[in-house]
Amino acid sequence: MKKQTGDGADQGPVTIKKYANRRLYNTESSSYITLEHLATMTRAGRDFKVVDAKTDEDITHNILTQIIMEAEGRGTTPMLPVNFLRQLIAMYGDSMQAVVPGYLEASMDSFRRNQDQFRSAVEGAFANSPFAEIAKRNMAMFDAATKAFKPGTGPVPAAPVAASKDEEIASLRAELAALHDKVERLGR
Repeated sequence: MKKQTGDGADQGPVTIKKYANRRLYNTESSSYITLEHLATMTRAGRDFKVVDAKTDEDITHNILTQIIMEAEGRGTTPMLPVNFLRQLIAMYGDSMQAVVPGYLEASMDSFRRNQDQFRSAVEGAFANSPFAEIAKRNMAMFDAATKAFKPGTGPVPAAPVAASKDEEIASLRAELAALHDKVERLGR
């Protein structure tokens, strides 16, 4: 993900170095920063890469996970429901583990594409509002995403969306089912 500057030039990912003393150094601003700074950069759409200062190993995944853990642990209402976390943990080591990251990323991308419309629908949801249907679709999509990780559940019913999206979802489900069948056959 690259962010455009006002003059139209692309900015590449910022390199953040993590030192043994757990300090994070922003090489672009030549300053030490905190995890909260990285969270703010993420919310602003600024891409970054965190590397271990000694080994140059990419530890971005670990740092992003740490940001989520801290945000989930702050006394506010957690974003990740306990049941979802249990289902996610249960997927580790499962034959479908390799499919889960792509599925979660696609689900979140789809949700983000409708985020502004979703916020409008939630903030001013009137029964006859044109945004009410968008909010329902987003909620159905989120429900489908969480149900997909529940063991023993079959294919998730399609959310009420335009025919082309229904066809795309049906196609993706068919591909996922075929992959699941192949993995199961290979596991036998």
